[in-house]
Amino acid sequence: MPLLEVRDLKTHFRLQPGQDPSGEGAIRAVDGIDFTVERGEVLALVGESGSGKSVTSLSVLGLIPGTGFHAHGQILFQGRDLASLPEKEWLSIRGREISLVFQDPMNALNPVIACGEQVAESLRLHQGMSRTQARERALVLFKEVGIPDPDRRLDEYPHQMSGGMRQRVVIAMALACGPSLLIADEPTTALDVTVQAQILHLLLREQQARGMGILLITHDLGVVAETADRVAVMQAGKIVETATVKELFANPKHAYTRALLDAVPSLSKRPMASLTKRPTAAPPLLRVEALRTWFPIRTGILKRVTGQVKALDGFSLDIVRGETVGLVGESGCGKSTAGRTVLRLLDPTGGKVAWKGENVLTMDREALRAFRRRAQMIFQDPYSSLNPRMVVGRILEEPLRIHGLHKGKEAEKVAEMLEAVGLAPEYARRYPHEFSGGQRQRIAIARALITEPEFIVADEAVSSLDVSIQAQVLDLLAELKARLGLTFLFISHDLGVIRMISDRIAVMYLGRIVELADRDSLFASPLHPYTQALFSSIPRTLSGSGISAEKKRERIVLQGDVPNPSNPPAGCHFHTRCPYVMDRCRKEYPPLVRPADAGGLPEDPGAASCLVACWLHPGAPSA
Repeated sequence: MPLLEVRDLKTHFRLQPGQDPSGEGAIRAVDGIDFTVERGEVLALVGESGSGKSVTSLSVLGLIPGTGFHAHGQILFQGRDLASLPEKEWLSIRGREISLVFQDPMNALNPVIACGEQVAESLRLHQGMSRTQARERALVLFKEVGIPDPDRRLDEYPHQMSGGMRQRVVIAMALACGPSLLIADEPTTALDVTVQAQILHLLLREQQARGMGILLITHDLGVVAETADRVAVMQAGKIVETATVKELFANPKHAYTRALLDAVPSLSKRPMASLTKRPTAAPPLLRVEALRTWFPIRTGILKRVTGQVKALDGFSLDIVRGETVGLVGESGCGKSTAGRTVLRLLDPTGGKVAWKGENVLTMDREALRAFRRRAQMIFQDPYSSLNPRMVVGRILEEPLRIHGLHKGKEAEKVAEMLEAVGLAPEYARRYPHEFSGGQRQRIAIARALITEPEFIVADEAVSSLDVSIQAQVLDLLAELKARLGLTFLFISHDLGVIRMISDRIAVMYLGRIVELADRDSLFASPLHPYTQALFSSIPRTLSGSGISAEKKRERIVLQGDVPNPSNPPAGCHFHTRCPYVMDRCRKEYPPLVRPADAGGLPEDPGAASCLVACWLHPGAPSA
């Protein structure tokens, strides 16, 4: 008997008369699907944004939102039909026997409760643990999912964590009670490749230890190739193809499946645009010098400052007009903070940001408003960046009214931008909660583009999009860059996307850029040990239609946690996890320690015993 068996499931959403041009009265989000999940099996459910994947997961858990309702079908869990259960019986199943990793961690976490308490709450409710026991178990779970400095993070609130760290908290909550079935809705979307590899390893380890079944909903076909046993492809509320992973990638039968595979970004695919030639004489459009952004740590009843979280600690970067600079690094390394500080959405502690030679950090109100019309941001989390009380049309009209653009023709411009990002103009009358995560991200992109800016900070702009829409949006951004001369700082953890769209790539670790090179040079020969480890963690894909057969890579597994940003290591921040320091160079190179006052490491032979220990050393080998 399968662990989970879904038979002819139909989930519909009622529409109001004014929202129903077809006259059908309902949206058929899930329209008669069948699938099974066996014990110890990973079934991947893939498809475009809005195809019904997330609604399927919510239906299985009896969490159909808003005007949705279960129209037909059976949901058999261990032989028991969940579709007919009263709400009271659901409470003993959710979280204990079936857990869900939500797609949007910021919306899934309670903003006024500490993250550790949110994990401990489910342990007390379902496992009967005391407060002390639940807190200790929450601490273990935080360590298992790779949250740095877990003792302190237990007492932090969701808004104090990066998107990737919030996602790890949600995963810890889902694994807390050892469920029989784990439904993972885009569990690694917000994670960089190194943490993604850790999380996937953790999920598979838990699955094998407990015989747990996993329904994996994702648009990352590289993740599917590495983790899934079978794949179900979903389109417009129906499952159009089901096969084993090997069969699907080697010989996809349905035209829709082939189109999905062809759209996958790959390290071996040809990049979208040729490299921008960097002028030697012209000043950069944006120059960032020794930027520092520190956040105070307040403790005690009086909330006294007892330390500083050094999110940016000497960040420097030049960006010339018309180029795209990709910014990559682990979750929590300061990528999003860098993007927000550059646009002065966060006030820095020190350093300089020059826009066309003028210091952004000293601009008055009017100058800052003019700058922000020309410099826009696409935020990482579209749900929290879109006003839930405004329809999409008003959200997109707002920047036009603020800056006095397209007066009297705002509605026409809104319709034009919606079509440009692949959405129908009539969607302007809907609210953000009526869209899928990928559709909300396209709305956020439209809002950033509507003021016709010169410079855009794109913070994980395509991370929540399925591969086909991702390809469309990347094509759109590349076309706008060529036509309008746009300049991008493109922040992403997806190295396939970064390679396709970037001219130069900056690799960031613990508040600093550790390597900066043009795209082709960096991918052909990464020099810094951290860059090598980052590239080695990219999911290996299978050969087949749309999936390139990449040469074998030795995976470099970094030891230890990311250091605490409130007390980063001296000298090269990476030396505490560097595989050369830990192993190879101790054997191959004689001891050499740079004086601390020269910017090197402290005089501690245990911490530094080779040339590479301080990457800034002029004699360091290129590894």
